[in-house]
Amino acid sequence: MSLDQEDNDLFKGEESSFDLKTLLPKIIRVWPWILVSLAIFMGVAFYLTETTPPMYRVSSKFFIKENEKAFSFFENPAMSQDQGMGLTNEMIILKSRPIAEATLSKLDFQVEYFQQETFRKSEIYKQTPIVVEVDWKSPQLLHGNIQVNWLSANSYLLSFPDESYGQLFPDGSYSNLSKLESAEYKFGEWIETPNFKLKINNTSGQESGESFFVLRDKNYLVSQFSIGLIIELEDKNSSILNISLLSQNRSKGEAYLNALMSTYLELELFEKNEIANRTINFIDSQVAGVADSLIFFENKLQDFRSSNQIFNLSTESSAVFTQLTEIETQLANENLKRRYYQSLREYLVRENYNEIVVPSGLGIDDPYLNGLIENLLAVQVDRSRLRATQTDLSPQVREANKKLGDLNKSISEILENVDRNNLMVIADLENRKRQIESSFRSLPQAEQNLIRIQRQATLNENIYNYLSERRAESAISKASNTPSNKIIEYARAGMLQVSPKPSRNYLAAFFAGLLLPVLLVLGREFFQTKIEEPRYLERKLKIPVLSTILANKNKDENLVVFNSGKSGIAEGFRSLRSNIKFLVPKDKQLTFMITSTISGEGKTFCAMNLASVYSLTGKKTILIGCDMRKPKIFQDFGVKNDIGLSTFLSGQEEDYSKIVKKTQYENLDLILSGPIPPNPSELLFSSNFEKLVSHLKSDYEVIILDTPPVGLVSETLDLLTLVDFTLFVFRQNYSEKIFIDALNGLKEQKGVKNIYAIFNGMDANKVSYGGYGYSYGYGYGYYDDEKKSKKKFRA
Repeated sequence: MSLDQEDNDLFKGEESSFDLKTLLPKIIRVWPWILVSLAIFMGVAFYLTETTPPMYRVSSKFFIKENEKAFSFFENPAMSQDQGMGLTNEMIILKSRPIAEATLSKLDFQVEYFQQETFRKSEIYKQTPIVVEVDWKSPQLLHGNIQVNWLSANSYLLSFPDESYGQLFPDGSYSNLSKLESAEYKFGEWIETPNFKLKINNTSGQESGESFFVLRDKNYLVSQFSIGLIIELEDKNSSILNISLLSQNRSKGEAYLNALMSTYLELELFEKNEIANRTINFIDSQVAGVADSLIFFENKLQDFRSSNQIFNLSTESSAVFTQLTEIETQLANENLKRRYYQSLREYLVRENYNEIVVPSGLGIDDPYLNGLIENLLAVQVDRSRLRATQTDLSPQVREANKKLGDLNKSISEILENVDRNNLMVIADLENRKRQIESSFRSLPQAEQNLIRIQRQATLNENIYNYLSERRAESAISKASNTPSNKIIEYARAGMLQVSPKPSRNYLAAFFAGLLLPVLLVLGREFFQTKIEEPRYLERKLKIPVLSTILANKNKDENLVVFNSGKSGIAEGFRSLRSNIKFLVPKDKQLTFMITSTISGEGKTFCAMNLASVYSLTGKKTILIGCDMRKPKIFQDFGVKNDIGLSTFLSGQEEDYSKIVKKTQYENLDLILSGPIPPNPSELLFSSNFEKLVSHLKSDYEVIILDTPPVGLVSETLDLLTLVDFTLFVFRQNYSEKIFIDALNGLKEQKGVKNIYAIFNGMDANKVSYGGYGYSYGYGYGYYDDEKKSKKKFRA
């Protein structure tokens, strides 16, 4: 039929607008829940915003000088690292626990002070009404609020509002405490209990007030600040670091970052000065013995001159003295170098690099050896810093160990050559000394003795002056050391809080409160297995929907057409009757059946009332109850089900007119299903039923068959050939969506034609499709039942 094709095309064309047109009214219908949801989420956002301590970002800028030679605190060429790795290592070291611990040792952060506000406690720093002194050699309470309430300017009440507290013992062990008792104390006096020892001073001088403080141990603070530190490159092509952290108190965050940068520079300078300190210490150890020898020989020389009355040497003795003095001075310097080489070799064997002295500090001019020693010390410094934050198995530490091993081997090889050359120089000097001493023996005995003593005194004096000069150079080098890195910008806290952000919280709460009911509607729609919307039925069903019947609120009154003729339900059946006129030729005898998928969808209700509207038009109508399993019609019409279709089909009554029952309504007759037979399927399929329908067509203008559900029994399908068309009933929020596929299968796979649908039991107040007021196009509130409902609502 052409009408089928037109309707199918219509449904396909409207499919794209289904979601918006269907869901939007459903969402609007739950507006009270949306308001409730918004109120709840906005309240939660307000609570979180007001009770969460505000956090501020404190930031600073720190410059790192890269590729520094020799003893750079950060990077040196011996490591052969690229710029990125060097900066990464410095960022890791800045976040390390040793740096945090050294920084915190300068700050008094182990006592945190708070003041009570409306919804939360806020931390205060520096300008506190009380100052707490803590004896960390005694047990102390940790990580819990301790409340101080002024009783007067001199006394206070100490209470413990938290449920539990941690306790730190002097040996470093921890335990937990709970239910601590309050007590009164005096300001400025030490309080010593088994649980804590501290003293509270009233720095405000006030006679009333309230304050809170919390004690923190160093491990907690080190972890908090090292983990919380944020280090980023200011620019990817620069070596300037942006160091920041989040802090509840701006001043406290600024104090920590400034102390951190200062501590880092101090450690850098300390490591630079450590090289000079080792050189000075080595020289001091040599000078101590030389100074004693110098005093001894000077005294001896003076005594010899006084006792022998010899003060000046002869010309010949003076020449010999000068030559011996020069050679012995050179020999002393070479011996000093030899002692250095021997100590250096011992350090290399033991891999004790922390005590090595740079050769240039002692006047050893070998550039190759000096460069290797400087690189060795630089790698050692870098490895020590890496070990503070990494394990020995990390790639950086393993690379540093490898470089130290290579440098150790290279220096050992150089030392063999240098030491061999040193021995040759010493041997040559000793030989020259012996040659000069041979001429020395020809001098008078008194002058020989004077020369010996004066030689020793002069030699020690020269060595002493040499070492003193080297020590002064090392001291000057130490004094001139400055950090390679510097602070570009001291810490400064931003005025805007990072968290919580009220605008973000309220915006998120608004959208969450708005979306939650919407998502619930969407979720309900997604998991909905029942047919709820007439538009959905029209869109999915491949046959036309002839009419929509409103839900019958009065379950005790099924004949609504007769008893409530002005109701919307009755008008729905009139609309269905009008639409059926377009399916068959005018004035043609009508025979059709009404069925559904399962019991309870309202097919009998529709059959009775559709028969009623036809009888009211003057057409002689008969309603046949073909459902012999569950007879229902007789109850509503007030007749007995003693005889009926089963009686005629089983042959108990041969005259079909005997099973026809008159009703109290004009032009409407009934054939009830009759007593329940054992074989209803076989009876309907018998030739007697076909003959019955044939006879009735000659007597009645409209024949309506109320058949069993097609989803439960099989005989209904056998009746399709006896009728002009079939009306298939779906019920709102009762019929499953899969029933649509079953009916589409009848049409497409089994080729069933002339089948149409009715949407029954629709609640107009719960339908989002505005076109369905009451049935098609009828305004809400037009019918009597709706007026009564509205009056009742107003009452």
